[in-house]
Amino acid sequence: MTAASRDQALVAVRDWLNATSGIFYPDRKFDLFGQRMDRVLRKCGLADYAELARRLADEDIAVQRAATDAASTNHTSFFREPQVLDRFRETLLPDLMRHERIRIWSAACSTGDEAYTLGIIAAEAMGLDAAQARLAILGTDVSGPVVKQAEAAVYGQNHLQTVPEALLARYFQPVGMQQYRLAEPLRRICTFRRMNLKSLPYPFRNRFHAVFCRNILYYFDRETQRFILDALHEVTEPGGWLVTSVTESVRDLGTRWEPVATGIYRRPE
Repeated sequence: MTAASRDQALVAVRDWLNATSGIFYPDRKFDLFGQRMDRVLRKCGLADYAELARRLADEDIAVQRAATDAASTNHTSFFREPQVLDRFRETLLPDLMRHERIRIWSAACSTGDEAYTLGIIAAEAMGLDAAQARLAILGTDVSGPVVKQAEAAVYGQNHLQTVPEALLARYFQPVGMQQYRLAEPLRRICTFRRMNLKSLPYPFRNRFHAVFCRNILYYFDRETQRFILDALHEVTEPGGWLVTSVTESVRDLGTRWEPVATGIYRRPE
């Protein structure tokens, strides 16, 4: 395979990924994308990118899942972006506590660090018993392996570096090999499912009071960003909240979300 035909096949794989999941690797990250697809070739025993592209087009489910999992960016940690979490603690949570039952969605949850962080913050503010009784957090991700990791709730030091010592002692149990498992009461608060944010309609019977969609929007093109933000708006209660990363502004996308503060938006009543 020539370099030109190799790149052409890899572009076809990239186009498939963008069309099916909305994840897009620009030209400046083309080499990185190739490295991630190399993992798929090795895992699935494929000869080259051309065979990968054919298997994706032929709807080989195992290959499709492997490609999506490899392309997904899953770097995360507990208590990431403390300024956003401070807003959740100081502004959103007191408002959410007006509801008898609080529903929060952690979209693109990766290994569950964000969902469990929100559970810890709520438990500290409400008390653990009240959080168990009133709070339901759903975490979803397009990658099946990271959803399984979230359900296992076992984390190493690279995920826990920013967890305060007091909270680490209160909510985690050491399980050996410098790993810790989240306490069972907090695990009960969170449920994890595999889900593609581009697949409509979203399968929810009840709307959410807050949606966290952080550090994921910049992997989509602008059209897909607007598509997802509109879909999130539809499944959020009037008066509900949207939380994005401090580096992701949706103000210039023409959405129906009203800006409140950096990374914080609200659906009008």
